[in-house]
Amino acid sequence: MEGFAGKVAVVTGAGSGIGQALAVELARSGAKVAISDVDTEGLAVTEARLKAIGAPVKADRLDVTEREAFEIYADAVKAHFGKVNQIYNNAGIAFTGDIEVCSYKDIERVMDVDFWGVVNGTKAFLPHLIESGDGHVVNVSSLFGLFSVPGQSAYNAAKFAVRGFTEALRQEMMAAKRPVKVTAVHPGGIKTAIARNATAVEGIDPQELAKVFDKKLASTTPEKAAKVILDAVRKNKARVLVGADAKALDIIVRITGSGYQRLFSSMIAKALPKVH
Repeated sequence: MEGFAGKVAVVTGAGSGIGQALAVELARSGAKVAISDVDTEGLAVTEARLKAIGAPVKADRLDVTEREAFEIYADAVKAHFGKVNQIYNNAGIAFTGDIEVCSYKDIERVMDVDFWGVVNGTKAFLPHLIESGDGHVVNVSSLFGLFSVPGQSAYNAAKFAVRGFTEALRQEMMAAKRPVKVTAVHPGGIKTAIARNATAVEGIDPQELAKVFDKKLASTTPEKAAKVILDAVRKNKARVLVGADAKALDIIVRITGSGYQRLFSSMIAKALPKVH
């Protein structure tokens, strides 16, 4: 894939799934890659794959919710490689539970990782991206950043916030004539570990939800997702929908407006175990 040779790319949540696939595809495309995750075992697997390709790699354990650590990490990556061209804010968690019964802490945890992790990564690396003269911020939202479904209020809130934050950033960079491009990513059902590692309110079996997700909703491989995302980055797209399901559901929402809420609530109730 053209356009990545010699670039320094940072990928969070690189221990598995889309993050790992992005790191591998970037390495194959000639990029130098800085990878991070809280999952050190998964991170080590990704690091080994990148080294086998022959790509320069820097691997570090990083909790994206720790702002000061993220800022120190950004400076360390710049010092290690001499520049930073791209940041892929990909780290995320999933949680299921109705607003009525989930705790404040449940919602805060999802927001801390899925939204503030993106803010922390963007803010920490933005000065380095501007300095590079050829920067790109890639923030991973979700299909659930385009519409909401019952039982996913915290996740919806975080991913809608990522969408708004990213779209505003793109406009700011253009208005200020900064040398930084910005892309928002909205994956549909991807065959990753996020559902299997998800948590839920008491009374909901996360493993049962994961089985339903893997069987009925996950339709795109991480490797395919990574190629779609990097192609969008190369073309400087503002938004990229990943997966046929993402594209189809986005059209339904555009056509029906707020009417999608009645339709989707009924569909979700039939497809998933009761989520409260």
